[in-house]
Amino acid sequence: MSYTHLSIVERSKLEILHRQGQSSRAIAKELGRHPSTICRELDRATSLQPYHAEQAQSAYVERRQASISPGKWSEAIAISLEEKLQATWSPEQITERFRIQGLPSVSFKTIYRWLYAGRLVRSTLQVLRHKGKRQKPAETRGKLAIGRSISDRPKEVRSRETFGHWELDTVVSGRGKSKGCVATLIERKTRLYTAILMPDRTALSMEIALGVAISQYPTGTFLTATADRGKEFACYANLEKSYDLHVYFADPYSSWQRGSNENANGLLREFFPKGTDFAKVEDEDLASSLDLINHRPRKCLGWRTAHESFTEELSHLV
Repeated sequence: MSYTHLSIVERSKLEILHRQGQSSRAIAKELGRHPSTICRELDRATSLQPYHAEQAQSAYVERRQASISPGKWSEAIAISLEEKLQATWSPEQITERFRIQGLPSVSFKTIYRWLYAGRLVRSTLQVLRHKGKRQKPAETRGKLAIGRSISDRPKEVRSRETFGHWELDTVVSGRGKSKGCVATLIERKTRLYTAILMPDRTALSMEIALGVAISQYPTGTFLTATADRGKEFACYANLEKSYDLHVYFADPYSSWQRGSNENANGLLREFFPKGTDFAKVEDEDLASSLDLINHRPRKCLGWRTAHESFTEELSHLV
């Protein structure tokens, strides 16, 4: 059970109820708190007669600030670390040598964090052997910073226990070819894979494509969808409202969180290799390829096909 500290609003209510002569237990019931929480709060303010919410809040803020560890950062340690970094030592070499010599030090991961954060002002990432290139670079393509995180997704979705949970992605044309692309979808439990041609990689085109895909199946087929944070999925709010769908977003640079979709996209590339101009692909050709993919026996399905598994799940919805 999670616990949160009393807010200024709760302290204000506590002050009013306490002035009215309410007991700690009665106040706790009113605030939805444990009686011990109220008793401790009032005990801390024994010198304050009567209890004052603003003074209690100020005292709380001071206690919180005092409880924060100052960390291991100091100018002396920073100077020592920068000398070794300029001498081409790696963070791990610095940490281990200081440990052997009995000198105060920090973990090599902390040294990396200080470097990336710019706290070691005399040093740059160029002093590292890999010049900082092994750190994940910032994504330059338009991305979403809002929406539900995949960490909030129900556990049964990850375990593939229930039906109706999809992964979404986009397969694009060869660089310099055209804006034509494909919206791809795969149902996590049955591995049924489908795709819709789109004229471009915009949120409007994605909303229309997903609307077409969802409308092809009965209610209950689409419960959740997991996508990356590409800007083409900025339509997620409209999808949630129109189709009673919960959309979750994978972490940046974590394609493994949508592994089924990534794998299926690889199967699609057997028919449309990289460099294909999807603006020139016919719906019939795409449908034929999807039919072949969905009618292959799959080891993960006990050698049943995705089409057979999907059809069986649909029969339970009728």
